[in-house]
Amino acid sequence: FLCCREALAHWLNVKTAGVIINVSSVHEKIPRPQYAHYAASKGGLGNLTRTLALEYAEHGIRVNSVAPGATETPIQSWQADEETKRRISDGIPLKRIATPEEIAGPVAFLISDEASYITGATLYVDGGLTLYPRFQHPW
Repeated sequence: FLCCREALAHWLNVKTAGVIINVSSVHEKIPRPQYAHYAASKGGLGNLTRTLALEYAEHGIRVNSVAPGATETPIQSWQADEETKRRISDGIPLKRIATPEEIAGPVAFLISDEASYITGATLYVDGGLTLYPRFQHPW
């Protein structure tokens, strides 16, 4: 919120267009037991993205969000546990965890002129996790 506020104020002051990319999570859409605080913050970020996109579109300012699924980063506590990594991968339709580069590419696209008509969107970069993988095969 604070970063968006400052960027918007700057662009409005200098009368120029801009692009904001918020980094959310699949938990913007998928609830996670015992992580209500995290899911609530990501849901709020999704609505902040859509609200700012609507408010500032007339100024040529685009606001979107990228929502990664499981991603290999040093801050993930499960990185050292191969069994946990396997369980996480098994729950993802593409059967693997993303690399940071796989998240960076969609961010670069949303910033580019090739995405100049996209605003207010959340792009889920999640290997299919938000497709409800339990429904991948008929019961």
